[in-house]
Amino acid sequence: MGTALEQKKQIVEDIATKLRESKGTILVDYRGLDVAAVTELRKQLREAGCEFKVYKNTLARRATQAIDLTELDQYLVGPTAMAFSPEDAIAAAKILHKFAKDHEELEIKAGVVEGQIVTKEKVEELADLPSREGLLAMLLSVLQAPVRNFALVVKAVAEKKEEAGEQAQA
Repeated sequence: MGTALEQKKQIVEDIATKLRESKGTILVDYRGLDVAAVTELRKQLREAGCEFKVYKNTLARRATQAIDLTELDQYLVGPTAMAFSPEDAIAAAKILHKFAKDHEELEIKAGVVEGQIVTKEKVEELADLPSREGLLAMLLSVLQAPVRNFALVVKAVAEKKEEAGEQAQA
């Protein structure tokens, strides 16, 4: 009997650690997904550096109490799986949102992003954002625009002077 209790305490501690250390955690209802779909989802999440786990809601609630995220308890009803993203706050959200579009059975419940609880709608908004690399590319493009425009103006002025010099010689 004591070992079962110890195992449960360890699971609660693991959940709390993952919730605390993940930049993004998404809760989903996976009812209705077949084994092949869940396997494919796990594969996609794993490739993105995310982890997909199913825990008993009672153990998950104890973990949320341990780290003061009890507002998450309202979403811990029915079959609930958690996708933890330790590196990228929106990686799991992107994958789950895209997967949910193709598999109606998967329902996003809520999430925790950078320690803040977010609703299903916010998770979907985050999922629609460009990736970090995409945002950096946009920023780089914006920063390069003035330099590029200046270079074009200088080139146009030089060409105009060159034309004027050729016409003066003729």
